Amino acid sequence: MSTSQGSAAHWVAGQRPVASSPPAKPPPPVRVRVDHTGFLSWALLDRRSGSISGSGNLTAPSDTMSMVKAWIAADYLRTAADEEISEDRLRQLRIMIRDSDNTAAQALFELVGRRASIERLIATCGLTESSAYGNWWSRTTVSARDTVRLGACIADGRAAGPRWTGWLLDEMRQVRGAGDFGVRLALPDPGRVAIKNGWLLRDDDRLWHISCLAIAERWVLGVLLRYPAELGFEYGTDLCENVGRQAVV
Repeated sequence: MSTSQGSAAHWVAGQRPVASSPPAKPPPPVRVRVDHTGFLSWALLDRRSGSISGSGNLTAPSDTMSMVKAWIAADYLRTAADEEISEDRLRQLRIMIRDSDNTAAQALFELVGRRASIERLIATCGLTESSAYGNWWSRTTVSARDTVRLGACIADGRAAGPRWTGWLLDEMRQVRGAGDFGVRLALPDPGRVAIKNGWLLRDDDRLWHISCLAIAERWVLGVLLRYPAELGFEYGTDLCENVGRQAVV
């Protein structure tokens, strides 16, 4: 859309008009083509404009598995913002994020109120396709669109608060081991990207469930997958990486 008005301006009493920056234009549509078996949904949020693009099913539900640990950490850190956090607790938070430690996650999930924490996630981050699943953190329901909203909520400080946001993002940049896969491996400088992934071969449906969240300076990308067990774990990690290669490289 074109305009002949130029930059907007506002008046300050007794002064000349002061020009204000025009809002950031939404980026052009992103095209991603990935051959796959099963369910695949993705969304990309441009942090400058706030616009979200993605697959045609970006509002479809899936589950988080360990991806939600980024929220659990943020929820604890925000509510403890005015308190001193012990070294033991920081270590517990650290291994939950870097190593995806489930014992640490369960302990912290109970400290933040279990289901009530997921309800705060939805309210704090403005999620519209997400819901708690009883008191199980790993079965929290999200969409790809809500996944990038969660990432934006972490990045802008709403989730963890001003004191701890930088610390949390830095921990997410240091994810290691089995959870270090997907989107950022497609990038030339993966260490600059904060991630939290989830993965589980569920016994009830014999499908791999995988969720990928990546937060960079200018964007947030989320990918959700479900596919047959016989295809293996690396099939899903490669799909997340492939989407990242096309969407943000």
